[in-house]
Amino acid sequence: MTELFRTTEISDPKFESDHLRFITVKSNNLKGRGDICVFVPPVKDAENLPLVILLHGVYGSSWSWSQKGGVHRSALEMIENGSIEPMIIAMPSDGLWGDGSAYMTHNQRNFEKWIVEDVPNAIIENIPLTSKDSKLFISGLSMGGFGALRLGIKYADKFNGIAAHSSITNVNQMPLFVEELSENYKQKDLNENSVLGVLKKYGNKVPKIRFDCGLEDDLLDHNRQLHHELSTRGIAHEYEEFAGGHEWSYWQEHIKKTLHFFFKCE
Repeated sequence: MTELFRTTEISDPKFESDHLRFITVKSNNLKGRGDICVFVPPVKDAENLPLVILLHGVYGSSWSWSQKGGVHRSALEMIENGSIEPMIIAMPSDGLWGDGSAYMTHNQRNFEKWIVEDVPNAIIENIPLTSKDSKLFISGLSMGGFGALRLGIKYADKFNGIAAHSSITNVNQMPLFVEELSENYKQKDLNENSVLGVLKKYGNKVPKIRFDCGLEDDLLDHNRQLHHELSTRGIAHEYEEFAGGHEWSYWQEHIKKTLHFFFKCE
């Protein structure tokens, strides 16, 4: 029994590898269990390390960023060569609803609060290198990029920086990837359905933002439009485009830019 979760299961260090730990907690927001894969750098006598929440895209789960993106190996290499300081990377499942939950509230489950409340609490409870004083960052790809941008702006008081790759920018783009009807996701408050909507509603204070997209990505025009709108509104941000499509080879490479961006945000 823990203070915040009815049950918590954590992997045994004897069987862990590649500095990855695995946590499962029972979440009231999910009305069930949620999984988190965690990169814990091999450092001693550290405390209050920065915590990065890294969100996967459609079809994926908590293992996606490590087992398809190798982010933990990229992070370790960057820490060892001095490109970034040590940081914890938490890679939660999205709640495993349908092809993707979009990290929103719907179908009697609060996938949004699972990310912004439960995931940080689960890490702080179980990873001694972190605490409530740890700086918090959020990033993701595709649907996870949408989650990062939307939640990072909406809960700006929690996050020190936001980054995203190949992002969906409006929930009406979800049907490009999922079989579930878009009506499942849409919120009564129309502002809640898009990055620009939450910016309009909550954007008095915005964390530092960086996002990018591949030149061969079907979401490129949506990302260009978001960049244009942010620029028009005078909201400081970094936006870049690179060769590549909506694919893991692109995200494997450019997640390194996110980690470095967060290091600069500290």
